[in-house]
Amino acid sequence: MKKQTCTKIALFLTGIASRMTENADFFVCIDIAYKSGTKVFDAHIERDGADYIMRYNGTKTPISADCVAGVVSAECEKYDAVTVTYKERGATVTIDGSDRAVTTKQQDSANVVGETEVQSKRDYLIKVGAADTLLKEIGILGKDGKLKNDMTRKYSQIDHFVELVAPVIDALDRGKRICVLDCGCGKSYLSFVLNFYMRDIRKLDCRFIGIDYSETVIEASRRMAKNLGYNNMEFICADINSYTPNERIDMLISLHACDTATDMAIGLGIRSKSAAIIAVPCCHKEMLSQYDCAPIAPLISHPIFKARLADTLTDAMRTLMLEGKGYEVTAMEYISPLETPKNLMIKAVRKGGERADKLAQYRSMAELFGVRLSLEKYV
Repeated sequence: MKKQTCTKIALFLTGIASRMTENADFFVCIDIAYKSGTKVFDAHIERDGADYIMRYNGTKTPISADCVAGVVSAECEKYDAVTVTYKERGATVTIDGSDRAVTTKQQDSANVVGETEVQSKRDYLIKVGAADTLLKEIGILGKDGKLKNDMTRKYSQIDHFVELVAPVIDALDRGKRICVLDCGCGKSYLSFVLNFYMRDIRKLDCRFIGIDYSETVIEASRRMAKNLGYNNMEFICADINSYTPNERIDMLISLHACDTATDMAIGLGIRSKSAAIIAVPCCHKEMLSQYDCAPIAPLISHPIFKARLADTLTDAMRTLMLEGKGYEVTAMEYISPLETPKNLMIKAVRKGGERADKLAQYRSMAELFGVRLSLEKYV
């Protein structure tokens, strides 16, 4: 190729180099096909820890993002044409160059649509096709790309979770990196799916931290993140109550953290002044073991009534505490109660300072029912 052609290719590659720097956590690879007649000579640039390496002509050479444009375009002079394919999470940029023309095009990989038999009337946010790699890794799809029969309900639940959280993400989107903390993350399925939605679909700069006391599930999450190339995720083995974030937390999520673990998560969110807190509670043992109230004693004489009221009282008092700490709170059904009775979602978005009236209401309820919840010490 002529030098003039190579100069044009270098200009396009300069934009690629900028993306490599700005979106380093989301970089996948660069594939290069140098063409001479009918022969093709391949090169490949990939991550090597925090750096990059280039594989070409049987060699493996370190290369920086700043050098990519110069190195790749200089080699173009030896060939008739070149195709450079830059891949990052959510997008692919292709540069085709020859002496006839130099063109570039970008494809949004999140717009690939696949087919599924799951609730065809529902417009899924995390679509089969675009999200196949993710859905296979977390076990929703089989190796053949088809939805597993026993995962239909879970797939719908996960997607609905994203749908409910999307308005909160809209409120957080201010052009800055969004940091999400997943408390009691387990195998982190929700974090992986939210990560895909925020980065691959919404093109948001985001980072995820998952914490859990189980080293086994933390290692499992780390393996999945590595397999997916999700370099913007970190998983830490730690106790929720003793963990202190070393960066600003924009959104804290907690799904089915058992009993007071939900209180630990809410407390951590309040202490770290998280802009949003999303909690789906699980069992409510602490309130049940404490509360009593003489005026309604006949109503809770049957254990099942007392247990159900304990669930409602616990989450209502959690809501009061969040409101007292300056959050605007919405409580809603997350999924159908036919699927699980643990279907309440508490969405809290920080709006301002403390509200003395709400904190007074919390204390009044605690006195009325004779309880002292762990939530008080965790906040």
